[in-house]
Amino acid sequence: MRHSFTQIALVLCSAGWLAATGPVLADEAKPEAKPLKLTTTADHTKFKELQKVFNSGPEVTKACLACHTEAAGQIHRTKHWKWEYLNPETKQTLGKKTVVNNFCISIASNYASCTSCHVGYGWKDANFDFKSEENVDCLACHDTSGNYKKPPGFAGNPVTKDTEFPPGSGKIIKGIDLSKIAQKVGKTSRDTCGACHFNGGGGDGVKHGDMDSSLAAPTKDIDVHMDAEGLDFTCGTCHKTSSHDVAGSRYTPTAKDDKGVQVRGKAGSGNPATCVACHDNAPHKKEARLNQHATKIACQTCHIPTYARGGIATKMTWDWSTAGKRDKDGKHIVLKDAKGRITYESRKGDFTLAENVKPEYAWFNGNVQYTLLSDKIEKSEQRTPINKMGGSPSDGKSMIWPMKVFRGAQPYDPVNKSLITPHTAGNDDTGFWKNLDWDKAIPVGMKDSGAPYSGKFDFIKTEMSWPITHMVAPKEKALGCAECHSKNGRLAGIQGIYIPVRDNNKLLDTAGWSIVFLTLLGVFGHGAMRIVSSRKHHS
Repeated sequence: MRHSFTQIALVLCSAGWLAATGPVLADEAKPEAKPLKLTTTADHTKFKELQKVFNSGPEVTKACLACHTEAAGQIHRTKHWKWEYLNPETKQTLGKKTVVNNFCISIASNYASCTSCHVGYGWKDANFDFKSEENVDCLACHDTSGNYKKPPGFAGNPVTKDTEFPPGSGKIIKGIDLSKIAQKVGKTSRDTCGACHFNGGGGDGVKHGDMDSSLAAPTKDIDVHMDAEGLDFTCGTCHKTSSHDVAGSRYTPTAKDDKGVQVRGKAGSGNPATCVACHDNAPHKKEARLNQHATKIACQTCHIPTYARGGIATKMTWDWSTAGKRDKDGKHIVLKDAKGRITYESRKGDFTLAENVKPEYAWFNGNVQYTLLSDKIEKSEQRTPINKMGGSPSDGKSMIWPMKVFRGAQPYDPVNKSLITPHTAGNDDTGFWKNLDWDKAIPVGMKDSGAPYSGKFDFIKTEMSWPITHMVAPKEKALGCAECHSKNGRLAGIQGIYIPVRDNNKLLDTAGWSIVFLTLLGVFGHGAMRIVSSRKHHS
């Protein structure tokens, strides 16, 4: 008790002394004010143009363009804006506006939902004005507040006032303050890129497998380059940008980079997003033998042992043919697994998901041929490839690459022998996600695509390949020799290359080792005879 009283007295005396000498101590102890850390050379909170109420995205862009006069014009020339790309090799017109996949299938007639990931405002139908500069969304890539959102269903527009959506649902989407967000713009980040790319296919980690929200602040084990406590690469560190044009392409990827390290300031036409652009073609300084492997094997094959490693499962299959079921009360069904992950939805069908997935492997030369709406395809027991990955062991351009191969079943026109683009998203009566009626959803989607529809539909099994290039593991966790050099190793299905151990033949091995043994026996026997002969000669 006495000890406690003494402590209290000391505290009170100290407090009184501090109060008496407070002004002097305050001046002496006051730390130097740290400068505000900015990601740009301008403090946008000081700009009068941004100190007002913005009721729409285009109003913000108009203010941005007052200073950044050429930005919108640069954006207009990019794939991120046009969602269209002419492949110079295959001559196919590709891009999100055109291709069909086996996830959400197509943006046709589903614009208002899909374009929440477009770098623009107001793309609600095929009549979107691609020439409008004020339709460019600056905030999608340059927000640093973390508060910028573009909900599906609003054609790429942010919601600035509390809004019930869908109408009559009782669900309220909170409005965001565009003025505060506009005053906190800066360089792109993993968060801004990931807002769309982590959520491709309709959810976190669904599509790519090697990109999900675990990359927002990953550990070294998840990605050695993006490690938030280490190198802390942003997407733009590798995908270097010039005039808003981002390096790298899913339509014409660089499968084999022979150009070597890209020196800053040196003109070149190489892709800065490849491993070789930083690490060179012979990166193994202490293991020269591994550099010989690197002439045929992509870096990613050994250095990304598994994908979906960040605790977020990726979808591996999607069966649209089972969609449309209702419960006994006529309501939509949602089923989940033991981990709470959705495995069936009435509006989408059956899914399978997985984590820590070993990739499949294939020869790949960067040439990708897509199956488009205009292509005739025959239904068979074999899966129809949505994209054919070109490559062979003998073309001199191919490397062995890791792939996520996504398998599904999707609508198909058995008369016209073509894929189908259904109208899925939307609160109207023809949207499949609302009415679960293919006979209403398909004609609307096909009309919007401008493709013929026979009036009959079936389902066809498909597969789609995605090269794996993110989630690079620490070098200590790269694949060991036995992962491939074994009878049933990772490269068991790769043809056109000899792999020791995998390709060993017991009969040939026995014959070969017998020859080696007999050769050694002959050498030692001959040597022994020479020694004996020499001794006899000397004696």
